[in-house]
Amino acid sequence: MTQERIDGRRMRGDESRRAILAHAVDTASVDGLDGLTIGRLADAAGHSKSGVATLFGSKEQLQLAVVAAAREVFIDHVVAPARASTERGLGRVCALLTLWLAYSETRVFRGGCFFAATSVEFDSKPGPVRDAVVAASGEWEDYLTVSIEHAVAAGELPELIDARQLTFEMVSFLEAANTRSLLHASTEPYARAATAVRSRLIGLGGDPELVATVRGSRAN
Repeated sequence: MTQERIDGRRMRGDESRRAILAHAVDTASVDGLDGLTIGRLADAAGHSKSGVATLFGSKEQLQLAVVAAAREVFIDHVVAPARASTERGLGRVCALLTLWLAYSETRVFRGGCFFAATSVEFDSKPGPVRDAVVAASGEWEDYLTVSIEHAVAAGELPELIDARQLTFEMVSFLEAANTRSLLHASTEPYARAATAVRSRLIGLGGDPELVATVRGSRAN
């Protein structure tokens, strides 16, 4: 078999894997990672069950691949744009919070925030999949905490003592907006979360004009 044929088969396999993963991530945001099966994905993607099994192996390997794919999507929609458009400090914190709200509200994943959903699904199920969800969620919270610490070091949040505590509060506002929006089919929770975020940051001495850039709803 020529190298050209091998490379062509590998390329087609990579394309199939990406297409199946995109469908799987969206499905898992609604039905959960445990709702994913090789057979179901094969039917939805128009592939054979054996073909999908060859690409992913076991159900656990499929779940791990889906978590990794969701992490990349999250980075592309939240972290990377914030880093590209802002300097370290309060401006980046505001950008991260605004982009997270937009990521959830615009339904990048049909079921809202993928990690908010899977964290609830796997919070009491030990194993590699839970570990992967914990690692991805922790990576986001660590990055937000470091960004807050940069704002503190720059004197932009003079009243803040504990950056990790503020991260906990901010993530709680964001995830509450995600859950309530899905439950009530409303964008209002995003506007309310943004109001809570702005109030907290201003209370910590944040520049009101900069903090005002945090927006929770496209209508707000």
